[in-house]
Amino acid sequence: MKPNWPHVTWFLGLAFGLSWLVDLVLYLNGGLSNPATMLMLQFQMLLPAFSAMLLGAFFFKESPIYYRTHRSASRWFVYYYFLLTFLYLLGAIVSLAQPDRTTTISSLLLIPSVLGLVLLIVLRLVGGKDTFASAGMAGGKARIWALYGLGLVAYYGFQTLLNYLLGLGKVVDLAAAFPQMAAANLPAGALLPIMALNTVVIGPFLGLIIAFGEEYGWRGYLQPELIKLGRVRGVLLLGVIWGAWHWPVIWMGYNFPGQPVLGSLAMVGLGVLLAYFFAHSVFKSQGVWTAAYLHALNNQALSFFFMAVVTPYDNLLSFGAGFPGLALGAVVVLLLLRDPVWKITE
Repeated sequence: MKPNWPHVTWFLGLAFGLSWLVDLVLYLNGGLSNPATMLMLQFQMLLPAFSAMLLGAFFFKESPIYYRTHRSASRWFVYYYFLLTFLYLLGAIVSLAQPDRTTTISSLLLIPSVLGLVLLIVLRLVGGKDTFASAGMAGGKARIWALYGLGLVAYYGFQTLLNYLLGLGKVVDLAAAFPQMAAANLPAGALLPIMALNTVVIGPFLGLIIAFGEEYGWRGYLQPELIKLGRVRGVLLLGVIWGAWHWPVIWMGYNFPGQPVLGSLAMVGLGVLLAYFFAHSVFKSQGVWTAAYLHALNNQALSFFFMAVVTPYDNLLSFGAGFPGLALGAVVVLLLLRDPVWKITE
């Protein structure tokens, strides 16, 4: 069985077209210096799922979420995601027009994200065990969430230690870097544990709905299509596509300032490595929400370790998202590829 290339092409055209249009708007409005940048990037993360859901719900008749045949309770989550994307679009427009309101808008948009988590729980209780699984949105196994999550945190912690030991970064002065926390008169020794709790434990769940925006598109829709080529080859192709999807913000200086070419290559490398890690977690847990959780945790853990513990001198030439980190990640992926799960044919 081969991928449905016409459908894949439609999905990629819509996902890339909408996302890169957002990047163009951001670039024309000052690029990453615009106060609305983070809000725009969050909006962009919703667009792969929006694209997959729009096509699946109204155009791809064989899709499990096609509106004429999708009758389970999970269909309300699809409609919720359309609404959430629209709310973020409005928020982005207002923030671009009135940058001084960006902080307020970002805070307000946390409300529908939290409500989305509540809706997930309610629909799961009402619809039963298969309500999301039948729609390609299974939650996965809790032990896989925990095991892979701990592994991810340990992985970035180890890379942070290497940056410190090899002189590739400097230890962060928390009081100077985060004066708002120091102003709360917290003991210096309490700052780091509090930040760790917030960013590594609480943060991933607050960002779960946003991360799902990418993961339902890449791991939920595209991955099942591409692994018809074979799991190893299909995930490799997916990783390249996913990495390239990030290019416009890399060209604007995100992650690798001043390195548009090498930064683009590093982003593809990072996309490939994370694609294998996330895919392995999905194969093991049988749930796309596992990847959404790990994606949110990945973003939080990377930010925590490299902004609050040891900051790399050069993102491209240090452990983390740089080439040394990619080499270490490749070793991890090679170990994962030894698992027989990759030989299963679809």
